[in-house]
Amino acid sequence: MGFEKKDQILGNNESNSVKLKYVKLGYHYLISNAMYLFLVPLIVASAHLSVEDFVHLLNHLKLNLISITLCTVLTVFLATLYFVACPRQVYLLNFACYKPPPAHLCSKETFLERSKQSGSFSQESLEFQRKIMERSGHGQKTYAPKSLLQVPANLTFEEAKKEAEMIMFGAIDQLFAKTKVNVKDIGILVVNCSLFNPTPSLSAMVVNRYKLRGNVLSYSLGGMGCSAGLISIDLAKRLLQVQPNSYALVVSMESMTLNWYGGNNRSMLITNCLFRLGAAAILLSNRLSDRFRSKYQLIHTLRTHKGADDKCYDCVFQKEDTDKKLGIALSKHLLSVAGEALKTNITTLGPLVLPLSEQILFFVNFVARKAFKMQIKQYVPDFKLAFEHFCIHAGGRGVLDELEKNLGLSKWHMEPSRMTLYRFGNTSSSSLWYELAYCEAKGRIKRGDRAWQIAFGSGFKCNSAVWRALRTIDPAKEKHNPWMEEIDEFPVDVPEVASIVT
Repeated sequence: MGFEKKDQILGNNESNSVKLKYVKLGYHYLISNAMYLFLVPLIVASAHLSVEDFVHLLNHLKLNLISITLCTVLTVFLATLYFVACPRQVYLLNFACYKPPPAHLCSKETFLERSKQSGSFSQESLEFQRKIMERSGHGQKTYAPKSLLQVPANLTFEEAKKEAEMIMFGAIDQLFAKTKVNVKDIGILVVNCSLFNPTPSLSAMVVNRYKLRGNVLSYSLGGMGCSAGLISIDLAKRLLQVQPNSYALVVSMESMTLNWYGGNNRSMLITNCLFRLGAAAILLSNRLSDRFRSKYQLIHTLRTHKGADDKCYDCVFQKEDTDKKLGIALSKHLLSVAGEALKTNITTLGPLVLPLSEQILFFVNFVARKAFKMQIKQYVPDFKLAFEHFCIHAGGRGVLDELEKNLGLSKWHMEPSRMTLYRFGNTSSSSLWYELAYCEAKGRIKRGDRAWQIAFGSGFKCNSAVWRALRTIDPAKEKHNPWMEEIDEFPVDVPEVASIVT
């Protein structure tokens, strides 16, 4: 009897939830189409006007020829001023994600075996890494550099440089094969890599390899963490505003070889377990003629920096442990700091992207809580009304779980991020592009769709980019997509704990 009553309550709650969903959907459509509803009375009124009424109106306009001329000239002047002053549109012609050869495959068992063979870790540290890997959300086909797969590991500067060249040039070669752009037309180059910054710089390596022109504006961004990819996009966008008829090449990557931690500090061992090999190359343009062959248009970029707060600044920190071994320490406050940074970011982004219906609900809730001191929950806007696709940095399973809950996203929306984490691991700043490539390979991208890329990084930073699809992406025509050969195998079920037998 108790079970029947419980089922009845659950059924009622589900029914109420469905009803509320449709009420909210109706409210959204009502507010979104309010302008058209207001036009209905005007259309009805104009339908009752006779031919004589229109003739009288025309005669009235003839008597005011000077006024009409002045208004026309003023309108043309203001329109010209607007088009001259408005920012240049930025288009994404195409992008490429590097997929390493099979020799770089690194299963979870291989990772733990190499860690054991290195002789750097205590038994407790090896056991800790095993538990992290079991809960990491990784699959068995992530990639690692040969320098770490060799026995013994070859952690030298030369190997780190070879790793960087392999993934960086690999992604750029694929991008140029897709776009057929003349390298001499590239006027802006931005390369980001947080932890490997050689001399000459990574951007200089690209200029030398592809013989870019002498006046190219080149930048190498270092130390900016996993969110640096969107910082690079934002920088390229700003440069394209002052460089007419230009292409901007953006490269996002990370190097593992010289950043392998060989100590026993648990907070510094997590990065060993999560980070894997990957890179992405993106080609942007501000040429109007490129709109017709581009995939996306950049609508917004938004950067949030919480570095003024010590807790945020310290939560991802490169330092030496007590044995003078260098590594990246992750604070226990990381998830809460990421949540606060996201809250600040979406508070600014919301008014730019949310429909009016959601903005009204958010404003009413805010006034009720702040002005009238009402004890009600803070209203979280429904960003599913603003975006069709979500590309959330695949930093780790915990971060993805928190964002899924806080933003009220479905399993379908989270699928690109979770499958990227499973198949490629945390590839740092390039992970967002593997996620967008997943959406394309699945045939999800339709013309007019909006995609939201969200990334977190040391500092602490939360950055966003909003894209609108300019055309429907046909997976059958996609070349050099890292998912295409195996896309039918996804999605897969990823257990919370995947036991590893060693």
